[in-house]
Amino acid sequence: MVLVTAAALAVALAVAVAVFALTKGSEPPETGPLALVPVPAPAATSPACTALLGAAPTELTSNGTRLKLRELATPAPPATMAWGEPDALVLRCGLNRPPELTPSAQLRLVNKVQWLQVPGEGASTWYVVDREVYAALTVPDSAGTGPLQEISDAVAAKLPARPLRFS
Repeated sequence: MVLVTAAALAVALAVAVAVFALTKGSEPPETGPLALVPVPAPAATSPACTALLGAAPTELTSNGTRLKLRELATPAPPATMAWGEPDALVLRCGLNRPPELTPSAQLRLVNKVQWLQVPGEGASTWYVVDREVYAALTVPDSAGTGPLQEISDAVAAKLPARPLRFS
C-alpha cells in the first residue's frame, strides 16, 4: 500500500511539473525598451518630422488589438516611434529617398497618402513618398491594415502632399 501511494505521488508530482512547464512557456516574453539600429535620416530634425511625430497616435489598432506606444532604448534614433510588443511597428521620419522609388514603382494610396511597400522577411516597410520628408512604417506581416490607415491620417493632417521625386 505504501508503495502504491508513493508511486501515485510521484506520478502526480510529474504531472504537476509538466503542467507548470507548459503554462510557464505560454506566457508572453517579458520585453523592455525596444533597441533600434540607427539608419540615415538626414531630415529627422526637420519641422515636418516634428509635426508628424507630434500627430502620431499613442495607440494603433492592429487586427482589433490596441498597440501601445513603446519605449525606445537609448540611444534612440531621432524621429522614431514604435508600438506593440513583442513584435513592434516602427515609424521613422526624415529618411533618404528609398531606392525602390522609381517612375514604374507600384504605389498604394491610403487615406490620401501615397505609400511604397518594400517587402522584407517577416515584415514590410511602407514608405510615405509624396510629402516633404520621407517616412517609413515597418509593420510585421501579421499586422492588419489599421496601423497604416492611422499613420496615413496623421501624415495627411500634418504634411501637405508634394509631387513625387525620383532623384
